[in-house]
Amino acid sequence: MSTKTGIIINNLGTPNSPTTQDVRRYLAQFLSDRRVIESPRWLWNILLHGILLRTRPKWVAKNYQKIWTDDGSPLLSITETLTRALQHEIQNKFGDDYLVETAMCYGNPSIPSTIKKLIEKKVERLIVLPMYPQYSATTTAATFDAVFRTLQKCRYVPALTLINNYHENDLYLDAIVASIESHWESEGKSEILLFSFHGLPLSYINAGDPYREQCEKTTVELVKRLGLEQTEWRLCFQSRLGKLEWIKPYTDKTIIELAQNGTRSIDVICPGFSVDCLETLEEIDIQNRRFFIENGGESFSYIPALNDSRAHIDMVSEIISKNLPGL
Repeated sequence: MSTKTGIIINNLGTPNSPTTQDVRRYLAQFLSDRRVIESPRWLWNILLHGILLRTRPKWVAKNYQKIWTDDGSPLLSITETLTRALQHEIQNKFGDDYLVETAMCYGNPSIPSTIKKLIEKKVERLIVLPMYPQYSATTTAATFDAVFRTLQKCRYVPALTLINNYHENDLYLDAIVASIESHWESEGKSEILLFSFHGLPLSYINAGDPYREQCEKTTVELVKRLGLEQTEWRLCFQSRLGKLEWIKPYTDKTIIELAQNGTRSIDVICPGFSVDCLETLEEIDIQNRRFFIENGGESFSYIPALNDSRAHIDMVSEIISKNLPGL
């Protein structure tokens, strides 16, 4: 009799709806995580509850409303579609004793509820795959913390496998390259290809977070496979918050400078995002598109995340397969 295995496909999370109330609830959970915000608690709690949660949710809710679909949050709906495809793929390969579930680090379905569901189904082994190609304490480690906290309360703890990055995985790199080349075939190639990753405070990197180094390694491999010259691409970082210095160069400033200096067309891809979400669909494809056009640019193309594409399904299935004992 084979061992029943639960596989968790994890992503960051999303509010339940694009309303101010649900966004406030989501941001309160997200921004209270010590992995995400490392400031002294007493100071951060004053800022969070005294200012941010009073002002930011309404603005963020409006941004979510721009990207919300009939299926709900793109991040959740696409991740769930990917999970269903992986369930079919894994069970076809290995049988019905492999159960694939979606879990979000913040919001629903939560990590605790998903682990409880799998334990109730008698899984003896648990594999957790955070859908962050590049490791960061703010994302991958935050997921692992939530898993550990949940299992500490469980009478029975399954054998546990944690997958902490796949930034140089060949199937991942090949899938990104194929999506870029497919875009170029259908839409044409712009003057500059911008690789935009989520940013981090510089202090986190200086404290030992390997995130920037892994983003750089991913980009170097992609550039090599695409055969790009140095003048044809840029690496930058988006989504900074507050007044701290974050890792540079900044995406918005880079896009504005390119437009002002005569670049007329750019393609933007976000290889650190496995599934499209607020940061890609609104921040990049709406906000930064506007920045480029308003500053003299003419053509801005956003190349979507891998989402629930066949290449993405194959890649994730392969990563999971390699982490199944005895296979």
